Amino acid sequence: MAAAAESKAGKSPEELLCAAGAPWNALSPTGISAGDLASDSATFDLLLDHALRSELVLGTVARRQAGPADSPAESYLESRVSFSEERVMDADSKAVMMEWERPLMEAHARAVCSGGKVLNVGFGMGLVDTAIQRYEPEEHTIVEAHPEVYARMLKLGWGEKKNVKVVFGRWQDVLPQLGSYDGIFFDTYGEYYEDMREFHQHLPKLLKPGGIYSYFNGLCGDNAFFHVVYCQLVALELANLGYSTQFIPLPVKDCLSEEIWNGVKQKYWQLDTYHLPVCQAESEPEQ
Repeated sequence: MAAAAESKAGKSPEELLCAAGAPWNALSPTGISAGDLASDSATFDLLLDHALRSELVLGTVARRQAGPADSPAESYLESRVSFSEERVMDADSKAVMMEWERPLMEAHARAVCSGGKVLNVGFGMGLVDTAIQRYEPEEHTIVEAHPEVYARMLKLGWGEKKNVKVVFGRWQDVLPQLGSYDGIFFDTYGEYYEDMREFHQHLPKLLKPGGIYSYFNGLCGDNAFFHVVYCQLVALELANLGYSTQFIPLPVKDCLSEEIWNGVKQKYWQLDTYHLPVCQAESEPEQ
């Protein structure tokens, strides 16, 4: 009766659900979220704001309650991977990286390469590093943690390039070996949002004033509303560190035929548009 009274007082069902703490990421049996069904911008913004508030609060609570645990990437780093011209696959037939990403990696390289020193975390197929090399950076540092990917890098001659420094190990473990950079790209496999969030805490020391940071924006790549939520969540958390974030829309629908996913256990990207993040310090961050 109270809900009915509030509804009569002018509150929409969406407002009542948000006020009651309804989960923003609930899905219907067919995989549809409330955000996907929002019919006007006011409702969409309401649901987006509710989702962001929920994630910020729940994330803070989870971090406070979390105890020491093994890294989720450890099982991947200890498993075998397979290589082909079109993809790198893990032991569970999930794609580590695929050839369709090449135009995106070229765009990321263009964003972070403006001269000086460049850092890439996560080699994969080497798509972004190949693109970075075209800009002839003063120094090009690559961090790779998987032993088989690292061995393949060396076999392909990456350790012999005059301006390339290859660092083997998890980025969490090799931070003392890194310097400061004019451009940084982050694209690890087998890690989650919290791992990337932890990396962001180190940006004030890793990224030079005026430098550009970008990351592979595959967060929730199978649901448009969830993807928007996490784009905005990252932007908010980077803003708290003193960085502004611009998302450049890149159409990818024509790159993604069904045949591309043959033999791949999970379609990690199902959206028509990729939002490439370009992050830069609003002012020189405190060390």
